[in-house]
Amino acid sequence: MQYILGFAGSNSSTSINYKLVRYTTSLINAYEIRLMDMAKNPLPMYSEDYEKENGFSDALKWIKNNIQNCEGLVISVNEHNSYPSAYFKNLVDWLSRLDKNCFKDKKVLLMSTSGGKRGAQGSLEVSKLMLQRFGANIIETFSLPGFHDNFHLEKGILDQELKQRHKEALTTFLESIT
Repeated sequence: MQYILGFAGSNSSTSINYKLVRYTTSLINAYEIRLMDMAKNPLPMYSEDYEKENGFSDALKWIKNNIQNCEGLVISVNEHNSYPSAYFKNLVDWLSRLDKNCFKDKKVLLMSTSGGKRGAQGSLEVSKLMLQRFGANIIETFSLPGFHDNFHLEKGILDQELKQRHKEALTTFLESIT
């Protein structure tokens, strides 16, 4: 069965971006959903020396295979000082060393959220360019500002305008892969 893969660009065990990914993928019925909890996927900091000495880990190969075999990706990136987290950048660095076209032709719904008013838009913009560099086809983006005020674990997105924008982004993404 075809599947959609979802993960956050954060390795935090309490990631609000992972919560947004889980919520978003829970709205998808036509595909099998596979979620990767990146808190359970640690990777060493990339360096050429480490790569030469140790090669590519089985965990990295598993992540790459999941990305390569999915129909589409739902990714939500966190933000540290207006940029993607070191974890997400490191993940992309490792994947791109394993395969320069690691996101080739993958259709992506790229999202971000934070507790602040901008909803990690800085990270969203940088991540979009970074993923496109490695072949991703960013179908739609969505940013959820004020996560703690605008999101509830059982109810989802509370603000009606944001909820509608999220629904439209998800619909456009799903239409692109059917």
